Amino acid sequence: MNGDAQQSEPVQQNPAVTLPGTVEKIIPSIDPREPERAQIAVEGADELYREIRVENTLQDTDGKPVSLKKGAQVEVTIQADPQDTTPKE
Repeated sequence: MNGDAQQSEPVQQNPAVTLPGTVEKIIPSIDPREPERAQIAVEGADELYREIRVENTLQDTDGKPVSLKKGAQVEVTIQADPQDTTPKE
């Protein structure tokens, strides 16, 4: 290895898992002051708990607001601080 080359330190990342999901339906808001919701089926979750509902407001690469469409393929990431996890045996 060249003596002038710098070794980069490994980037520390929080423990995380990313699961695929599909937008099952868009739920309009009853109250116009509240945003619509997207219901997402998360693959790999228990059958009774596989759907989550989230606000259907995202931002595109330009920072403009966008919404998910029914049938969209998404990724759901669950991330935690290292101090909030325990090693698995």
